[in-house]
Amino acid sequence: MPADRSPADPRPGDELIVDGRASVQFAAGRGFRFRVTTVDAKLTYDGWVWLAGYVLAADGEARERREIFVERDGLRWAPRPRRPHR
Repeated sequence: MPADRSPADPRPGDELIVDGRASVQFAAGRGFRFRVTTVDAKLTYDGWVWLAGYVLAADGEARERREIFVERDGLRWAPRPRRPHR
């Protein structure tokens, strides 16, 4: 979670929560953790952005590649997954 900027300004490597706040298509329990790989520079609707990246499992491992169209102000930082103690 970079303290010097907002999740509304996503960059490659950021891990975000994508849910109904970011787009109605991810509401009602369809939200997920997402690791950004690409932020599309194309102009879209004001306040929205195309992101490419990976849906993350609970352990932080990439599970599915996706491209998503989301509202910037609805993005939130994802908490770091807890690693089991060895």
